[in-house]
Amino acid sequence: MPTLRNNIAYACGRVRDAHGRSLAHALRVAAVIVAVALLLEVFVFNFNYFASAGYHPINLKSRITLPYDKDDDLFRLTTVDHVMEFSDLNTEVHNIRIDFDSDQPAQNLQIKVQFTDEAHQTYFDSTEYTVGVPVTDVSTMSTQSEYLNLNTAGYVDNLRIEVVGEDTRYPIKLWTVSLNAHHPFDFNVTRFAWTAGILALVYLFRPRSGIYRINIVENPRRSKAGIVVAVAVELALVSSFLFYGSNLVGVATSSYNYGSWDGKSIVNVYETGGENAQQYAELARAMAKGQLYLDEEPPDWLKAMDDPYDKGARDEAQKETGEPYLFDVAYHDGHYYVYFGVVPVLLFYLPFYLLTGLSFPTAIGVLIAALAFVLGCSALLDRFARYHFKSVSLGLYLLLQVPLVFCSGILYLVKFPTFYSLPIMCGLAFSVWGLYCWMRGRLSRHACAWYLGGSLCMALVAGCRPQLLVLSLLAFPLFWRTYITQRRLFSPAGAREFACLVAPYLVVAAGIMGYNYARFGSPTDFGANYNLTVNDMTKRGMNVGRLAPAFFAYFLQPPCVTGVFPFIQPEPFATTYLGQTIREVTFGGILACLPVLWVLAFSRRILALRYRQRATRTIWGVIVVLLASGVVVALLDAEMAGILQRYFADFSFMFLAATVLLLFIANENLAPGTVARDLLMKVLIVLVALSVLYSGLLCFVPETGWYSDIYPWAFQDVIEMVQFWT
Repeated sequence: MPTLRNNIAYACGRVRDAHGRSLAHALRVAAVIVAVALLLEVFVFNFNYFASAGYHPINLKSRITLPYDKDDDLFRLTTVDHVMEFSDLNTEVHNIRIDFDSDQPAQNLQIKVQFTDEAHQTYFDSTEYTVGVPVTDVSTMSTQSEYLNLNTAGYVDNLRIEVVGEDTRYPIKLWTVSLNAHHPFDFNVTRFAWTAGILALVYLFRPRSGIYRINIVENPRRSKAGIVVAVAVELALVSSFLFYGSNLVGVATSSYNYGSWDGKSIVNVYETGGENAQQYAELARAMAKGQLYLDEEPPDWLKAMDDPYDKGARDEAQKETGEPYLFDVAYHDGHYYVYFGVVPVLLFYLPFYLLTGLSFPTAIGVLIAALAFVLGCSALLDRFARYHFKSVSLGLYLLLQVPLVFCSGILYLVKFPTFYSLPIMCGLAFSVWGLYCWMRGRLSRHACAWYLGGSLCMALVAGCRPQLLVLSLLAFPLFWRTYITQRRLFSPAGAREFACLVAPYLVVAAGIMGYNYARFGSPTDFGANYNLTVNDMTKRGMNVGRLAPAFFAYFLQPPCVTGVFPFIQPEPFATTYLGQTIREVTFGGILACLPVLWVLAFSRRILALRYRQRATRTIWGVIVVLLASGVVVALLDAEMAGILQRYFADFSFMFLAATVLLLFIANENLAPGTVARDLLMKVLIVLVALSVLYSGLLCFVPETGWYSDIYPWAFQDVIEMVQFWT
């Protein structure tokens, strides 16, 4: 009888015989990628180490005139004395090292450097036609940021270093200041890993890659294995990014968010985002007691107001009385209510509270929904590629799945995993899984079960993000031919299937309408108009003048870029609409910033190809509904609430999904190996790369409330990692 060792040896031999050459090739490619990444990390990203190796350092410690503490051998910059000036240096200055003591409260310091050289006899600054030495950030906890490369004209005579910024916390401890310091060698493991990953993607998606020869239909095992690996990597990236923004996560351990750890539990939860961010948790507590309004009692002055929805009047009353009120909640009939969709409360918060007595961490809910969305998108796309098209390759699938996931706006929701993001993320997750179940049911012998599950998911969207209910309109192109044109609806089996499609909507609608009636006395009143927000929603109404600025901001606004990481900047906003516009920071319209969507310009020609190929117009109808729904949702968002970056997730998926289907059609109509097919793939690779690059950089734009704002001294390490040349 063979031993376990013999069985293992036999299995390894089978694999070696069948895939030996492929494995050897993969190992060689991996070795080359690692070697190139290693060379780049050592010789390119550590450019400053080699450039400064021949410098002659000059320690200016003896010339510093700041207050000095002999006991700890440190200088101190204070509110009064925070300028260092050195005269008559008469030497070349290639860089400055400002050596701050790391054993002090961490903070980012804004440093203004000025100097005189052979081209400037006096300190120079920005003028109408020139830009002086910019203020730069130096972290007391980042050694790399302490080295400042100067670009001077000849010898430097005088040097002035000043700490500026109103938010600086003094005193600041300083060891010394050095000129022409040797930049330390820094092997950044994170940068090395990202470099290797990017090189691997470049190799994997190159035009002549083997993944474009793996047909999904003809090679189901290899294609599924590739998809599983890709999705696993995406799930890991999404999870890592969410936990990177630790200040918004609400979960603490002995090594993560240590300041909020209770000191005894393996993991504990805590509240983040302030009092306003606890609405879902407060509603769960209220529901546990059998009530639908929040426990907190509104102040008497709010109850006495003739118009409590006028923010200016509310703020004046709050100043006079000193009694605060809850912001961004629905106020009706003397009680606070939550107007956001109730499904996330029933799904996460209420069960968690009943089991633990604690508030569910919102960020974990956003993460669960985001991962469900990634899985649902991948399954839905696989369904279309495998059963409705014949020539989709693994390469094309992955090339389209990546932007469908990462350019749909979910990364911004993960960046800010708050209760604002949770209902949108849940609505998207339910939508893609609902569509997947519908697609499975269309070709399944057990259609009723799939239709029930799909319609339940689609109906639950109403309790998350009602705007996304427009995706339910896809039922018309998906089922019209079967149940109306072919009259299957009038058969017993068809009637049962149709009932399964409709019944979940009726049940969920009854529940939500009952919930609305119990709160506001109307089954169709979700409470959004009673919101205590920055404008009076009861009088906002609909105004056509708001549509043009919104359409431009959501679709056509070009990205605003600079030469400093993360390169993308907030967009300027101007409008001729002479009324109140509700707007938060945005970063460009999707048609301008996501080049992969430029395929939509050829929609008519591509759809004509599909129509000549098949007499049915199902795909045609799906694409038209997606595009029309996307425009309607974007404009409704602007009319009802305003122009906000997180609202891009309401409609971006619709345009991306339509683009994916169009590209599937184009691929189907181009023979492999032709010039047109090769050109399509090369152009598509570029368009996808630019779209994903934009979406990735958007993740790291510094914003109020995010990691870069709460821990700017730590975020400085990310900047230094990317801007290795500074």
